[in-house]
Amino acid sequence: MTKAELIEEVAGKVKGFTKRQTEIIINGILDGIKETLARGDKIEIRGFGSFRTRERRGRTGRNPKTGAKVEVPPKKIPFFKPSKELKDFVNGDASAAAKGSPGAASRAPATSNAPRTSAGTSPEGSLREAGS
Repeated sequence: MTKAELIEEVAGKVKGFTKRQTEIIINGILDGIKETLARGDKIEIRGFGSFRTRERRGRTGRNPKTGAKVEVPPKKIPFFKPSKELKDFVNGDASAAAKGSPGAASRAPATSNAPRTSAGTSPEGSLREAGS
């Protein structure tokens, strides 16, 4: 899924926002994640996963064209670790995802006929959770 497809899908699920407003919100979230990682801080999104950076140590590499040795400097790389709930959801075990952590029962899918997002919450619930 591309960023444009994500914006399109979210705009279709969340009522009250235009596609442009949805794009601004998604860009804001992504910019916040990037800026936080650049500072070296960790981001944890309960029920989804966590983002952090890992240090990659310097090493001696080789230029594939010439075979000459090249020093590769140490650097930070972004790393995403999915939550147990996300892993279970992706593997088709939504019931295990609901049992996986304390408070998960409150995130378990409801039985109402309200429209659902891919995360299993209503659009109103998604906005409320995102703001807290």
